[in-house]
Amino acid sequence: MSAVKRISEHPVLGPLEEEEIGFEFDGQSYRGIKGDSIAAALLANGVRTLRYSNRDGEPRGIYCGIGHCYECRMTVNGVQSVRACITQACDGDVLESQGENRREGSNDF
Repeated sequence: MSAVKRISEHPVLGPLEEEEIGFEFDGQSYRGIKGDSIAAALLANGVRTLRYSNRDGEPRGIYCGIGHCYECRMTVNGVQSVRACITQACDGDVLESQGENRREGSNDF
């Protein structure tokens, strides 16, 4: 996984899991590591915007990382408002951002 940014060996935990999975986000294919949360797998692939706010269409991404804020919610395999930070990514997942990007010329913040 050359383009993916991640720790492969931890000083305390040793070598980390490296079994790859594949998933789709907004029509684009990505690779992750088995056991990753959806948010972690997307972040490792350089994806920071997970959805757009309902009111202004502003980009939203990982904020708290522990499931409290709901900023990372997305549609997972047809189920809306799943929190990406606490949901494990699985091989074959189809993920979709929620909301509408209303900012011209920007796909990320």
